[in-house]
Amino acid sequence: MSQLGSLSLLVALLLAVYSIGANLCGARKQRADFVASARHALWAMCGLVTLAVIALWSGLISSDFSLEYVAAYSSTTLPTPYKFTALWGGQQGSLLFWTWLLSIFTSIAAFQNRRRNPEIAPYAAAVLALVAVFFLGMLNFVTRPFDSLSLVPSEGTDLNPLLQNYWMAIHPPSLYTGYVSATVPFAFGAAALITGKLDDSWIRSTRRWAIFSWFFLILGNLFGARWAYEVLGWGGYWAWDPVENAAFMPWLVMTAYLHSVMIQERKDMLKVWNLALIGLAFALTIFGTFITRSGVISSVHSFTQSGLGPYFLSFLIFVVVAYTGLLIFRSGDLRSPAEFESYLSREAAFLFNNLVLVGIAFAVFWGTIFPVLSEAVRGVKITVGPPFFNQVNGPLALALVFLMGVGPLIAWRRTTPRNLIQSFAAPATFGLGAGLLAFAFHIRAWYVLGALSVAAFVMGTIIVEFRRGVSARRHMIGEAPATALVNLVAKNNRRYGGYIIHIGVIVAFVGIVGSAFFKTEVKKTVSEGQSFAVGPYRLQYLGVLPLDTPHLESATANLVVTRNGREVAQMAPAKLFYKRQQQPATKVAIRSTPFADLYVVLAGLDDSGRQATFEVFLTPLVFWLWGGGLLMVLGTVVVMWPNVRERAAIAAALRGAADSQIAGEPAPGGD
Repeated sequence: MSQLGSLSLLVALLLAVYSIGANLCGARKQRADFVASARHALWAMCGLVTLAVIALWSGLISSDFSLEYVAAYSSTTLPTPYKFTALWGGQQGSLLFWTWLLSIFTSIAAFQNRRRNPEIAPYAAAVLALVAVFFLGMLNFVTRPFDSLSLVPSEGTDLNPLLQNYWMAIHPPSLYTGYVSATVPFAFGAAALITGKLDDSWIRSTRRWAIFSWFFLILGNLFGARWAYEVLGWGGYWAWDPVENAAFMPWLVMTAYLHSVMIQERKDMLKVWNLALIGLAFALTIFGTFITRSGVISSVHSFTQSGLGPYFLSFLIFVVVAYTGLLIFRSGDLRSPAEFESYLSREAAFLFNNLVLVGIAFAVFWGTIFPVLSEAVRGVKITVGPPFFNQVNGPLALALVFLMGVGPLIAWRRTTPRNLIQSFAAPATFGLGAGLLAFAFHIRAWYVLGALSVAAFVMGTIIVEFRRGVSARRHMIGEAPATALVNLVAKNNRRYGGYIIHIGVIVAFVGIVGSAFFKTEVKKTVSEGQSFAVGPYRLQYLGVLPLDTPHLESATANLVVTRNGREVAQMAPAKLFYKRQQQPATKVAIRSTPFADLYVVLAGLDDSGRQATFEVFLTPLVFWLWGGGLLMVLGTVVVMWPNVRERAAIAAALRGAADSQIAGEPAPGGD
């Protein structure tokens, strides 16, 4: 299987190189047979990379320790589900998984455009194949997943204990899917620049790809935050770690891109900006991969230090220079005669929204690379911690949330001050009332008061928009309120799905503010039978339960939680020790309610187990962070779901294809 995997990757590399040449030759000479051959080569490449993935999975599941990768990241005692996820638990396997996703998305894009976009599709496929060549070259010559050991060990080293968690089974695949799928709109943007076909056809062709990428970046960041919350045992979910930042920045830029393309589609403006954003989003995905694998920045999330950094840095520089050169070369063709007519317009609100998003991304980028730059220039690594990111990004986040509320209520082109006052009267009253209510509850921190007021203002604008739409349908068609709401969303899913996403952002924003400003922390050492108080709760320690398995040892504390003398929960935090890795780990206990999370860590235990030290966090509103994330996911599904008009168009296309086949004519193209 190892030989089969190695051979598959080598042939896949040759096919990717061939596809580049055949696509470029077919496009320049207008040879449809060359383009079709290049497309078939990409599909064959996908099949071969899939075969390599199956080969490595086979080695992991069967504990084939003759493979260096299996010996390093698996063992006979590792539970089977984690043998499966060990594919992305190490350096070589994760790059193979990345390449596999890239080959799948490349094949899908090639299939979708087999009859569409004949002028730019071959160039886009060539760009996708070029990216695949880089990753396949790495897998074949630099970091090979099928290297064998001359001396086969009887047992493997095992997977890192921090990765033996169900969130790590879904966090890396989600994040990689978001990263890799961003390559498709980037490739079409590059193809538009190469060919000079600079209208919005490339945007329409890749809109769902961009939303798809954004969707999985949301999931990846959400799952990663939950993993950090449950596994690392520090009571938080986001520490502005360099690898966390590397996953956050592409999401910010992709968010800006998805807002900005609406202006190009509607007003034929911001062409340079949109092409720059999609190029920046892709470059940041490569930067994130560089950060994770170079070892230049230390992180709990990164792989061990390796020699891959120079290769990824060189590829990143090549991408940035080549794409920037194309943008400069086509800058004259990208000028638009349309201009902003007023700063009191939806276009202006979207532009300011974009600037804030890119500003946050730049601040995060600067804080991430500053330690490296300081060490290179001055020889001293200056650490940039959470205070910097919070102080810089806090006001920007507040401005961003405010702009979310401004955009929906402002008309395109221009809005008069009178209409502006009428539109904002109700939401502004709602926001002011929320701020006064918070003040009445003795909240005095200016940021918290401002954040709650702005969040309430934005919720007010969204409620106004839904109310207007429902009222219009009830007046025109006479539908019941619930029916009018469902049909309103179904027939305008892009607009109202976006509002659902905005609701999710506001809910998550309130959860972040509440958990950041009002957290309570208590550290207490107690003997068996003793209790201690944390906020309104009292925790009683009843003893410890040891457990010894071939894979790990554990000591689980038994806690009874009461409130006002009534038992509300039993909690079981634990200390773990993984035998193969000889590494300790923590299992936290969490009692989650909509009001607050009770988060308990077993920080220490004496030899007898009769005395234990607990670190307890009472974190308000963190529940709403996860709930807001799920609302964002739901809104994205609504946005991507084909609406009534799209379904009708698809049905008409299918009928046309059937009629053409009956008549003996070639069927029209489509997805």
